Amino acid sequence: MNLDLTGKRALVCGSSQGIGLAAAIELAELGCTVVLFARDRGRLENAQRQLPTPSKQRHQIMVADFSDSAAVVRALDTWLAENGGFEIVVNNSGGPPAGAVLTSDIPQFLAAFANHLVVNQLIAQRVVPHMQRQKFGRIVNVISTSVKQPIHGLGVSNTIRGAVASWAKTLSAEVAPFGITVNNVLPGATRTARLDSILEGSAAKSKISVSDAEQKMLGPIPAGRFAEPSEIGAAIAFLASPAAGYITGINLPVDGGRTQCL
Repeated sequence: MNLDLTGKRALVCGSSQGIGLAAAIELAELGCTVVLFARDRGRLENAQRQLPTPSKQRHQIMVADFSDSAAVVRALDTWLAENGGFEIVVNNSGGPPAGAVLTSDIPQFLAAFANHLVVNQLIAQRVVPHMQRQKFGRIVNVISTSVKQPIHGLGVSNTIRGAVASWAKTLSAEVAPFGITVNNVLPGATRTARLDSILEGSAAKSKISVSDAEQKMLGPIPAGRFAEPSEIGAAIAFLASPAAGYITGINLPVDGGRTQCL
């Protein structure tokens, strides 16, 4: 199986911690040169030091806040003008705040649409031309299992994640003739700082211990445990590899079997 990414460059968004950092580590292990992209320079520099260099890669960082699409464009355009293009892009950013769909305000929907779908589109427009010239490209979007099975209490997130999945499916057909694939990874509950925060909030709301809240969340997961970030990262890295060249337009749950629909 050809998993070698030596000589390839990847832009990994939201990669200062959690799933984004895990994906960057897995890509670097396969020989890829990684550019970490997030808003916190200090965390990015710390993450950069964690990246392996089996092919003597020189990993870099890029700083912008994804809530400011103009800043994202400026940072990306500057990097592309100085360094060329990317063969791999991992779109990843934190989800919208929780809340019922009916009580969510219009600005919440607009902000989520801008932070996720609009930024993905702006990045794609800038990176795809290079991929077309290389006849090789991989775009992997980290979304949510909610695109297959909406999650209670995540009204805005369910809506926007579904829109991103439809965008990706449409784009996948447009770019497939150029050797470019577009796929979505749908993580389940994963051991990250965000999960810890969710468990603490759930425990406080239900007036139970964090341990009890954890057991309650684990109940619907057939695997009986939470994912490690590296497991999500491995799925992303596989879809970015040459071995996955005939896989495109899919939604891949990595959730221990929690999603019940086909």
